[in-house]
Amino acid sequence: MTRNDERLNPILHHPAQPKDGTAGIERPLALLDHIAEDPRPLLELVNRPIVSARQFDRATLAQIFRLAAQFETTPSLVQAPLSGKILISAFYEPSTRTRLSFESAWHRLGGDIMSITDRGSTGIAKGETLYDIGEMFNNYGDVVVLRDNADSSVYEMLDGLRIPIVNAGNGVDEHPTQALADLYAIFKWRPELLADEVAPEQRIRIGVVGVPNRMRTVRSLLLLLSRYAPAIDEVVVFSRDEGIFDEGQREELQEHGLSIRTCEELEPELPGLDVVYINAIAWVGDSFETHGMHYALSAASPLKPGAIILHPLARGDELAVDLDATPHNWYFAQARGAVFVRMALLTSLVNRIGQVMDAPAQSLL
Repeated sequence: MTRNDERLNPILHHPAQPKDGTAGIERPLALLDHIAEDPRPLLELVNRPIVSARQFDRATLAQIFRLAAQFETTPSLVQAPLSGKILISAFYEPSTRTRLSFESAWHRLGGDIMSITDRGSTGIAKGETLYDIGEMFNNYGDVVVLRDNADSSVYEMLDGLRIPIVNAGNGVDEHPTQALADLYAIFKWRPELLADEVAPEQRIRIGVVGVPNRMRTVRSLLLLLSRYAPAIDEVVVFSRDEGIFDEGQREELQEHGLSIRTCEELEPELPGLDVVYINAIAWVGDSFETHGMHYALSAASPLKPGAIILHPLARGDELAVDLDATPHNWYFAQARGAVFVRMALLTSLVNRIGQVMDAPAQSLL
């Protein structure tokens, strides 16, 4: 028997089973029960650039999550609201999930896409500035999604744009739509955390494995978590690096009421954590850094019963595949939900909200 025969045999002789642990744990309908529909906060996003997690307040976040849940639970809601609209998908840094989820979101909404995946195939290779490229993009599309390895790139292009731009990751700075997807997963898991007042026994403890000033996913996540500080007992950041916060970064979060503690050892803390967010890669320049590779999670880790694991992916050895079939696995659901969150955001940016929300048209004027 060949190696491929050995792999095929269990597929032929056993009933199909879900490959991961996400079956039955996504609960977007619960969000619809906890968030009253109000399109007005989404109108504040129309034709606006999205460059930082700092731009979002609780009211806007709630309506983005509500609309995302509607898209996720009611596919018939989508009747090509972005028909005739063009997305410029400019990814000058390698990406799988972010690029494909943005493009999937736009396609599901009925729009058309122009993709750039190699800066060497653009005028940048001949010295053209991002400002001038932005000026040209105004003539070609309705929204730009940009990923670049330089922190300043999204701001340089923004100066030349008259159409909205979405930051899909700029160097080690931010990744705001990933943070939206992270929170969407958390609130599907525990929608009661959205309440203005959360009882002490319902508040959660979150562990973050990562370096806040080198990982854009962690930086943006912490900013959004600070909007929900009353629902969070504590955020524990795990790292053995020194100087993991930029000047003023930790103070900004604490000013919003977020309780933050740093810790070097992960396993002793795991039994007390409700959410574990783990990452190990930071894109820097044309390459990447690895951080915290001595931290790892597996099915043998002393995780709290009912705790969930989130990861922006792609993963390495820090996240064992034997967790995939456990109820702790919410990282695949997190990646799936990113499509619907981006659908909600993009629909808002191009002012097609009235085509997909139940609110009467006059309320959107």
